[in-house]
Amino acid sequence: MENLTIALIQSDLIWHNPEQNRINFTKKIHRINNYVDVIILPEMFTTGFSMNPQHISETMQGKTLKWMQRTASEKNAAIAGSIIIFENDNYYNRFLFVHPSGEIDYYDKRHLFTLAGEDKIYTAGVEKVINEYKGWKICPQVCYDLRFPVWARNVENYDVLLYVANWPKVRIKAWNALLQARAIENMCYTVGVNRVGIDENEFEYDGHSAVYNCLGEIITSVNESEEVTVISTLNKNHIHEIRNKLNFLNDKDSFKFL
Repeated sequence: MENLTIALIQSDLIWHNPEQNRINFTKKIHRINNYVDVIILPEMFTTGFSMNPQHISETMQGKTLKWMQRTASEKNAAIAGSIIIFENDNYYNRFLFVHPSGEIDYYDKRHLFTLAGEDKIYTAGVEKVINEYKGWKICPQVCYDLRFPVWARNVENYDVLLYVANWPKVRIKAWNALLQARAIENMCYTVGVNRVGIDENEFEYDGHSAVYNCLGEIITSVNESEEVTVISTLNKNHIHEIRNKLNFLNDKDSFKFL
């Protein structure tokens, strides 16, 4: 498939209220009149970025995953975003990629945000994941993962690097710079979907959701602080042309995770 059309939903989140967040995202999703292949929601889109998961976590048989499967089927589009999952006595910040068929791919956030104590509450993922969808290879990552380029290194020849986040306004310049850098160094489309609003801990978020092409050029961006859905179309020929012309990935270093 030559083109992949994605919808970035930049939204405020209601603190610790999965049901109301699902209702709000249902409205936003059903207002998408264009055909899209993937709909992307922020990190912890049902709760906000919480260090108190005991009463708001879900299982892989929970209401949010069933909602994602139902919505993906209704819209004939994949739904992606992270939520808090409780599994085997551990909490995970889990990125879910739900296909229209109901098939589920998932990735557990590797780099837990120690500044907020995420590493004390959640269990880190150990596996890098590549989702295959409509002939595209998509690498899912979550928020703080953005600061660690070795983990995102494009050794799998993936097409899209996809970040969902609750990235605060105070460090938004780093968000912008690092998204662009990941696109340049991996010669791939890089997508970042961030939230807006102020959470229960008084942290402010101002979006800056964006799509960068293989040269690090911004092709889609969202006005800061606004709740908005933006559509962007990615083109496979752009990836092939840039990689064939420049061949930078052929000169990459090899890394081994111990």
